[in-house]
Amino acid sequence: MSLIQRAASGARLTADEGVALHALPLFELGGAAHEVRLARTDPELVTYLIDRNVNYSNVCNVGCAFCGFYRTRRQDDHYVLDVDQISAKLTELEAVGGTRVLMQGGVNPYLEFSWYLDLLRELRRRHPTIRLEVFSPEEIKGMAKLTGMTTREVLVELQAAGLDGLPGGGGEMLVDEVRHAKHVSPARIGTDDWLRIMAEAQALGLYTTATMVIGFGETVAQRAASLLRLRDAQDRALAEHGNGFSAFISWTLQTQGVRIEGKAPGADATDYLRNVALSRLLLDNFANFQSSWPTMGHKVAQTALFFGCNDYGSTMLEENVVSQAGARHSATAEREIVRQVVDAGFVPAQRDSLYRIVRRPDVHALLGPDAAAA
Repeated sequence: MSLIQRAASGARLTADEGVALHALPLFELGGAAHEVRLARTDPELVTYLIDRNVNYSNVCNVGCAFCGFYRTRRQDDHYVLDVDQISAKLTELEAVGGTRVLMQGGVNPYLEFSWYLDLLRELRRRHPTIRLEVFSPEEIKGMAKLTGMTTREVLVELQAAGLDGLPGGGGEMLVDEVRHAKHVSPARIGTDDWLRIMAEAQALGLYTTATMVIGFGETVAQRAASLLRLRDAQDRALAEHGNGFSAFISWTLQTQGVRIEGKAPGADATDYLRNVALSRLLLDNFANFQSSWPTMGHKVAQTALFFGCNDYGSTMLEENVVSQAGARHSATAEREIVRQVVDAGFVPAQRDSLYRIVRRPDVHALLGPDAAAA
């Protein structure tokens, strides 16, 4: 059996095999990933989520070279949203049938730990139907440093206050040689800490996702190594408590107007699609893979549905981070997601963050009488 046949069969692959696969013709690689996707998920459905991103503060002391969002407290446009401002955003989310808020900010050393706990308690009280998937491992590490607590103790208190899960922010490339390079972010959370905090969250029953960003100048071998760190972590999580990463999401480095511009090559649509396919083939213990329309645009995201992705991501009613580093694809309505899914030949289905189907939208009501049958 050839390597591409082994890959399409869903066999467990090595890092070296991943590198060899990456070099194959684009559509041969994508076809193998699509075969695996069809075998491991409902072959007819493509899911999506109605949610909102809320960036509660842009004050951060990490200073990643690829981030155009963060500010110091000395800058005039720094901010911290209060609970009423955040609650108003969740009320808008509820009005359009949303089920999840993904909330992140910078690592803000000026916010007391009680601020985070009070925020979660109040949002849980006011918006009991909205899942609170908030604070990346980087932020959890910052809270632990602020309080002198362990990261697990921080997670326990946040969970008691209403935390439902951690977004996968800060994953980027799980190879310290890449993530701590001088032109990237020497002060960024390390690979071992990122994985450890995610494992602690999973052991507590919290929802987690895994992410990856390509385009820092990393090699294909380093991409494969990063993916295998995730695969090994997923093996451990599923074996120990049955609660691992719910999904994998990758996108390309956005470099416009940030300090990394001119120092990192970024990645184009072809590179993105290759990485999506490679991820599906190497991460054999992940069920769900999201395409990334905010960074790549709808047509590339639609194409990713034939390169291993079974999910179109979310409506992202608000997004401030990647958009400030060059991603210009604005928050999209459910109608546009449904249109892309239907045009690709799949059946759209709204899900919640745990990948449970919430509803199948009325395609004709959303798109009109000329919509393709779904």
